[in-house]
Amino acid sequence: MTQTATSARSLDLFDLTGRSALITGASGALGSAAARALVGAGAHVTLAAASVDKLDAVAADVERVGGRAERVVARPESTADAEAMVKAAVQAAGRLDIVVCASGLNIVAPTADMADDDFQKVMDANVRGSWLVSQAAGRQMLAQGDGGKIVLVSSTRGKLGHPAGYSAYCASKSAVEGLARAMACEWGPQGITVNAIGPTVFRSDLTAWMYEEEGPGKAVREAMLARIPIGRLGEPDDFAGVLVFLTSGASDFMTGQVLYVDGGYTAG
Repeated sequence: MTQTATSARSLDLFDLTGRSALITGASGALGSAAARALVGAGAHVTLAAASVDKLDAVAADVERVGGRAERVVARPESTADAEAMVKAAVQAAGRLDIVVCASGLNIVAPTADMADDDFQKVMDANVRGSWLVSQAAGRQMLAQGDGGKIVLVSSTRGKLGHPAGYSAYCASKSAVEGLARAMACEWGPQGITVNAIGPTVFRSDLTAWMYEEEGPGKAVREAMLARIPIGRLGEPDDFAGVLVFLTSGASDFMTGQVLYVDGGYTAG
């Protein structure tokens, strides 16, 4: 009896019932996994992405399991975009408690050949977009006065280099981790936690080339698998548990951290 009561109290730490969450990049593999995870824990979600069809499909999945989802068709490319996303979440649920910045981009090219414009596109999508949404969300959370949870999406490439033309991506994810630490220090006194999740390779549109049977992806995939102690690449649902932890009361004393969800890749 005592054990059951204790277990119930522990599980309550992860309960997101009544929380309002904004997810950017919601049509992607990690964004859609985030939507399912947060709805499963009880949150109301506002989904932002540029693809109407993909966004509608994720919203339909959420609603099929009894969740509520608002839709914003946009990428976080400007202050106005970010403010519109936050406004939509507040209008839908009366407040904003959680933000997951899962919108991103990778352009693979050798450093010597990469166009300046392509490098800047990656930095804008991964760093500036995360900053814009966090800024708009932070303003809302500060106005509410009772804290909040912001989760940025980094990568193992925020910590480790890569020889396959990832100079822009590695730089951008390192910057995302620095952004999380800086905002955590700034907003900690107001009860707003800011953390990042660093996945290894997950099945997604961004990594589809690595799953091809032939071509440059095959060698990269095999090299990755040789470094992952658990022996497989990530699946979107592997993202769910750590995300619920970082967006719930279970992580109230944790901020400015990067959790690598990578099967042990960065351990060796």
